[in-house]
Amino acid sequence: METVQFIHSYWAYLVLFVLIIATFNALFKFFGNKEFDAKDFRISLFTLITMHIQLLIGIVLFFMKDYFSTIEQVGGMGEVMKNSDLRNLIVEHPTTMIIAVALVTIGYSKHKKKLVSKPKFKMLAIFYTLALILVLAKIPWNLWFS
Repeated sequence: METVQFIHSYWAYLVLFVLIIATFNALFKFFGNKEFDAKDFRISLFTLITMHIQLLIGIVLFFMKDYFSTIEQVGGMGEVMKNSDLRNLIVEHPTTMIIAVALVTIGYSKHKKKLVSKPKFKMLAIFYTLALILVLAKIPWNLWFS
């Protein structure tokens, strides 16, 4: 379990890095009226791939940690929701990150359907920015910098 936790924790740095790059790339090129090229496609695709890998690692970790037993031990979901640390670990972090991955997936899918550059960058900019905001909001910063 420690190995999976280690991978999940350190892969997150890569995910955050590429998500920031992809988001700012889309924003700068959208507002700069730049042409969409193969490099932009690769950046957005690599972001999608790294986020999906992180999601899979997170799901494996979630079930390896057996949070269902934790929920039972503390007296049910009502007690989990009263405890901010457990609520964040078991409910808020996973849910928010799943939504962020869904936003990146939607943005990536929608950008592929656009035929010209400006709408492509617009789709990526909107959805990747929303995903980045969610990721930044739910990164366990206390664990990253402790």
